[in-house]
Amino acid sequence: MKKNKVKLLALIMSLLLAMSIFVGCSSSEAKEEINVLNYGANAAEGVYDEFEKATGIKVNEKTFDDMHYMYQEVASGKVKYDVILVSDDMAEKMIKEGMLQTINKDNIPNIVNMNEGDMGKPYDPNNDYTVPYMNGTIGLIYNTETVDEDITSWKSLFDKKYKDEVFMFDNMRDTIGVALKTLGYSLNSTDPNQLEEAKELLIKQKEELNPTYGADEVLDLMKSGEKKIAMIWSGEGLNLEAEDSRFKYVIPEEGADYWLDSWAIPKDAQNVSGAEKFINFMSDKDIALRTADEIGYTSPQKQAIEEQPSEIKNNENAYMSQEILDKCEEYKSLEGDDLKLYEKIWMQIKG
Repeated sequence: MKKNKVKLLALIMSLLLAMSIFVGCSSSEAKEEINVLNYGANAAEGVYDEFEKATGIKVNEKTFDDMHYMYQEVASGKVKYDVILVSDDMAEKMIKEGMLQTINKDNIPNIVNMNEGDMGKPYDPNNDYTVPYMNGTIGLIYNTETVDEDITSWKSLFDKKYKDEVFMFDNMRDTIGVALKTLGYSLNSTDPNQLEEAKELLIKQKEELNPTYGADEVLDLMKSGEKKIAMIWSGEGLNLEAEDSRFKYVIPEEGADYWLDSWAIPKDAQNVSGAEKFINFMSDKDIALRTADEIGYTSPQKQAIEEQPSEIKNNENAYMSQEILDKCEEYKSLEGDDLKLYEKIWMQIKG
């Protein structure tokens, strides 16, 4: 009886020792991780696995399709994100509100390879908070087989001869911005009279042209021939143009929204070192080149631009001339009464 107790005690001690060894190994071998909040599928295939292989850091990605959702997600604090993708106006807002932390640029050596025109934006003049990742425009795509003219202006979206054949973004800033540009105003206008004109133009368009409002379905509607002309993001527009000779993507002569999406690190990030390694990795020439090639948007990485095919890097509807750039604008953050005015007008347009 005593012998059995001794054996049982020995067995228990052995099991406890084995468990302690197992726990010790698992904790020491646990992978380092970062939480990334990215806009849609804005990463080349396989790059997160390559980053993990190169650094040992696993990427946990969550995607969003609206910058306001991203803001609310970060503001809630439910998940501590280490890296987020921010638009121009959202970067401005989050910097003002103290939601982003300064980046140690010594740990982002690839930042020196960014295009000067995409650095030093008014909301972040020294790039203390943001590192450029991807840029593009909102322009027009049209079917050259069913449209018997060269489309050069936003005014085409309001031409009655395209009744039932126009596609508009179901997005307050983009659609009101296009109306403002069509009228010769800034897409950031907060002038009540100018915004009233934009509202009336869009309401008249709904009455006379019956446009379809939406987002992701634009490609299917254009390919099927249901729509002849549409607002579209430059990545989708340039890809469709390259894939199908029927279509042409243009930046209208009045100018357009030229946007820049950048990486940033939230104030409450848990793995700042891992975040900086990730941003530097995504800013590498080869990664930036693959991203531009697969996603279709233009890159702020100078080395990557030089490696792109001539038909892309010399396409003025992709990498714009200074003359076109001068007509383009970046969205500024709307606050207070200005935001309320936009929201009121948008409700009236949609209603």
